[in-house]
Amino acid sequence: MSSKKLNVALVGNPNTGKTSLFNQLTGLTQKVGNYPGITVDKKQGTCNLLDGSSAIITDLPGTYSINPTSLDESIVLETLLNNEGKEYPDLVIVVAEVENLKRNLLLFTQVKDLKIPTILVINMVDQMERKGISLDVAKLESILKTKIVLTSARKKDGIENVKEAISKYTECDVNPLFSISEKIDEAYFKEVKSSLRGFSLYKSWLLITQKNHVSFISEASKHIIDKFKVDREKLKKYQHKETIYRYQYINEVLKKTYSIDRTNGTDLRSTLDKVLTHKIFGYVIFTSILLLMFQSVFDWASVPMDYIDVFFSDLSAWSKENLPEGVFYDLFSEGIIPGIGGIVIFIPQIAILFLFVAVLEETGYMSRVVFLMDKIMRRFGMSGKSVIPLISGTACAIPAIMATRNIGGWKDRLITILVTPFTTCSARLPVYAIIIALIIPEGRVLGVFSLQGLVLMALYALGFASAIISAYILNKVLKVDSKNFFIVEMPNYKLPSLKNIFFDVIEKTKAFVLGAGKIILAISIVLWFLASNGTDDFQNAEKIIAEKSVGKNLNQDDLESEIASYKLENSYIGVMGKIIEPAISPLGYDWKIGIALISSFAAREVFVGTLSTIYSVGSDDEGTIKQRMAAEVNPDTGEKRFNFPAGMSLLVFYAFAMQCMGTLAIVKRETKSWKWPVFQLVGMGLLAYVSALITFTILK
Repeated sequence: MSSKKLNVALVGNPNTGKTSLFNQLTGLTQKVGNYPGITVDKKQGTCNLLDGSSAIITDLPGTYSINPTSLDESIVLETLLNNEGKEYPDLVIVVAEVENLKRNLLLFTQVKDLKIPTILVINMVDQMERKGISLDVAKLESILKTKIVLTSARKKDGIENVKEAISKYTECDVNPLFSISEKIDEAYFKEVKSSLRGFSLYKSWLLITQKNHVSFISEASKHIIDKFKVDREKLKKYQHKETIYRYQYINEVLKKTYSIDRTNGTDLRSTLDKVLTHKIFGYVIFTSILLLMFQSVFDWASVPMDYIDVFFSDLSAWSKENLPEGVFYDLFSEGIIPGIGGIVIFIPQIAILFLFVAVLEETGYMSRVVFLMDKIMRRFGMSGKSVIPLISGTACAIPAIMATRNIGGWKDRLITILVTPFTTCSARLPVYAIIIALIIPEGRVLGVFSLQGLVLMALYALGFASAIISAYILNKVLKVDSKNFFIVEMPNYKLPSLKNIFFDVIEKTKAFVLGAGKIILAISIVLWFLASNGTDDFQNAEKIIAEKSVGKNLNQDDLESEIASYKLENSYIGVMGKIIEPAISPLGYDWKIGIALISSFAAREVFVGTLSTIYSVGSDDEGTIKQRMAAEVNPDTGEKRFNFPAGMSLLVFYAFAMQCMGTLAIVKRETKSWKWPVFQLVGMGLLAYVSALITFTILK
């Protein structure tokens, strides 16, 4: 074989175990990037083959057909049609699931007709006996003219056979299975073939049927294709006929090779579905799972968080004792360490949240949640498919908004994009966690439930309720005609793969920490500079405080504390904070919190890092960030700055405010207009301010 690495594309319907197979083939060699010119993630990894060579495996987005209905699915089409592109595969592996072979084979027949070497991997074969399934593999290989490999990716069965089949890809039969011209309109397809000579017949047909032109074809080809696009009704009719004929062919094939005898199966799926999707018990179970998740976020994470908090506090104290005084000393001990520590401390909580979401997805329960919540969503003017972005928004709003590409109707999609930022993302979690820890005692309700965990769950519920209510209002206000149909697949229940969960949690936690860490580090350095330099009063702080302290008999520690406080108030950041303080003081905030609010518009999680930096500059207090925030006092009232009214006001503010530049940029990209992100920024900002004002006024 050539020393050049093979380019292998993994395609398949959702929930066929495609990602599990990808993980088994590539292991720790995975990397995540973007498709050229598109903000959609792609996973690639290197697979070492049995003959000593290697292959680059690309996990393409899941799709039910090669005819795309969403942006994610269009990536599959472009990848398989552009034989001049870098992503074009030497081999396509179509992953099917043994229980849903009929539906999966539609995609296989389409890929096979593109004349690309193709292997069919039938996954989850360990379920065959339990489901009462029998399959004649040899006969199916003969009819489909392809190599078939049986696997159970979760149990690592058949993986070596897949690698062997990849090594022998040159032996694949590339002749098409299906002739669309004979059964649909022979004269029409004869004209297509003679007009588009540079492409195969089926490739030409796919190019014609797309609503938009694919990116790689020439202007001359576009001109020819446009002539065939004129009669859209004819195209829809012919596409419908193609699907019917393909399924007729698949039915005939499976009659000869495949059978299911349910009487021999031992399936518990139906019984579980009756309980988990029940109109009453389904919601009770889902609420119980959420309660467990939020309890765990606080209870399980408390010990590692305390260790991390103490570690960064000790590191800052060590740097002050051992580094030579100077600019780098101040930057490192008062800027970088507190800033990074302010986000690293929340890794345990974020990882636990991602762990629960990954387990729910791996077991197949998340699809039941989507089905369950569809009944609620439709009452508020959204599609059932909107549940997926809203749920995934608990991790991050950016990929959640990108996930709206699977929603067919523009109105449904636009409403989902606009309300998704209300759902509580992982960036809000650091803010919630630190404020809840300051104002909510560590008590138990009924001796079982953590009071802090219940408050956190209430904030998540508030975010979701806000999204639902906003969607209802937008559905009434926006005058956009759009029809959309909800289809959700109920995958089989599975024992979660520890390997898949591990990769998922590590990847998402790493992306959050590195993404947030870059912003926090940059902002911490800027904040440190602004807090360490200032006006003439800042420069002459020692002299001014000395004059003011005459006759007060202050000891040295009190004098230094007065100087540090005066310098901070007259630093550049202090002056900025004092300017905005009149606008935020009705909410119970001082100028320090105001600076944290402004800086967190870059990313919400910066709030904690900002306060950590501000409270560290010029301070000899070696306590943790939580201890420094707890010790902060309102000089006008003598009460704690982070008391219950102010803390609840902050929680409500962050529950509603749109404070994520990355999300605004994605909204602009997805809607192709600045109107909607500006609408979000202003609308959510006003809602946050008014709600926080009402909360503080009632509670103080």
